Amino acid sequence: MTAAVQTTLPVIQKEPSGCGIAACAALAGLTYDTARSRAAELGIHAGDRTLWSNTAHVRRLLRALDIDTAPNERSFTGWEDLPDRALLAIKWRLIDGVPFWHWVVFVREAGESVVLDSKAALKHNVRRDFGRMKPKWWIEIDPA
Repeated sequence: MTAAVQTTLPVIQKEPSGCGIAACAALAGLTYDTARSRAAELGIHAGDRTLWSNTAHVRRLLRALDIDTAPNERSFTGWEDLPDRALLAIKWRLIDGVPFWHWVVFVREAGESVVLDSKAALKHNVRRDFGRMKPKWWIEIDPA
């Protein structure tokens, strides 16, 4: 049996809070530096805490990269309920009453599901350890 070929690849974030930019880069097939430059043109910077406490910046960057998203976030109910491509909010937490999370990309290709995690410290950025991740909600990418 041959392994499925994965066409969407992880992009490693180069800044501690660059997960949103890296997720957009992965979905667009760009390097982190290219996505970071495009984000900067839009006034979006990894150092801005709202990049991982609000969906507006990531949605705006994806739109600039010609990637459509569903208009609303949906609560996570199970891995099988996800569309073929989605942005997931994991490591969701409240800090001084403000929600924060880590952006990752869920991809289902050729019958295989993976999560692309941009965190530089990970040994493997293509994750299949679904039981360890606790998504709070998701945004569909390229809705039909």
